[in-house]
Amino acid sequence: MLDWSQIENVFLDLDGTLLDLYFDNHFWLEYVPQCYAEHHQLSRETTQQILDKKYAAVYGRLNWYCVDYWSRELELDIAALKQQVSDKIAVRPHVEEFLEALHMHGKQVSLVTNAHPVSIQIKMHKTGLDRFFHRVVTSHQLHHAKEEQAFWQGLAGLKPFEKQSTLFIDDNFSVLDAAREFGIAHLLAIKQPDSRGELKEHHHYPLLESFQEIMPG
Repeated sequence: MLDWSQIENVFLDLDGTLLDLYFDNHFWLEYVPQCYAEHHQLSRETTQQILDKKYAAVYGRLNWYCVDYWSRELELDIAALKQQVSDKIAVRPHVEEFLEALHMHGKQVSLVTNAHPVSIQIKMHKTGLDRFFHRVVTSHQLHHAKEEQAFWQGLAGLKPFEKQSTLFIDDNFSVLDAAREFGIAHLLAIKQPDSRGELKEHHHYPLLESFQEIMPG
């Protein structure tokens, strides 16, 4: 699937790629609605209608990923709520083994994520994955979501990289489309971002079932 001799830089998404997306799906689709309904004294049905509308309004944009935005919009302490269910944060199988192998083979490893810095801090405290990254770049740092070309232009501006020798792995097809448009040569998707969710399919991007499939060496 990959010729590692052609790859120098590895850009990795966080949620749904390195971490099981079950945490985020549970948090936003189950726990937040429960807390919102209790806080605002609403029925679950009314709550769902309100949240569906709020979610749809910013989906795929920077605010969709912003802890501060949702804390204001929902009148809930989103960071505190994430801490309350942080026991559900889990690293996907063979991720640490894969990251260790990248270092052993001299690759430059970057976390390139839409996740808000507060979310990153909570998840790194839980998993310890931050020790594997040469750098961490978040869309909030660049003021654009990864779905936008402005993000990739900003990323290249931080530290120029060779597109032809860069691998990017993400579970979001829209993000991969943006990376492809920008010119990143090696793109992979994730077959099952949520361990309890459906399997994905795509006509263009190869989908990983396990990081064992692309282990260097």
